[in-house]
Amino acid sequence: MKRTLVVTVLIIICYVLQCTLFQSLALASISPNLLIVVTSSFGFMRGKKEGLIIGFFCGFLIDIFYGDILGFYALMYMLIGYGNGFFHKIFFDEDVKLPMILITLSEIIFSFVIYFFLFLLRNRLEFPYYLVHVIIPEVVYTVVVTVILYRIILWINRKLEAAEKRSANKFV
Repeated sequence: MKRTLVVTVLIIICYVLQCTLFQSLALASISPNLLIVVTSSFGFMRGKKEGLIIGFFCGFLIDIFYGDILGFYALMYMLIGYGNGFFHKIFFDEDVKLPMILITLSEIIFSFVIYFFLFLLRNRLEFPYYLVHVIIPEVVYTVVVTVILYRIILWINRKLEAAEKRSANKFV
């Protein structure tokens, strides 16, 4: 119950920051995707199931407030969380390289899928422009923000796991 509450608050805080503060700090109208960082982080920290669930709620928030098609972003984030969950077995808390690589790849894949479904299928064929002016800056900005946000998420996850261990030991 405590984990659910803390993760829900974290998702809402990241969503609000992404839609308010980072929109005002946008560089060339590009802002970081904090919900990708949250979804990917919990995917490889906690596994496929939790990555899928957190991805659904992150995507559903975007669908409700910004999406044209209900469920599109929820499906995208679910797939990202589930895909990152495959790396749960090789995840180590101290290693920062794997999370940075996975979050970067998640952002790149997310951006390409968004381009394909929301632009290319509408006959907007300016891919080089989209790549240089949207995808690359957003990936870079997200990775820079990931350096700070990932540490916070990791700290929260460690505290929750420690509390869960203490709680489980009371019943043994």
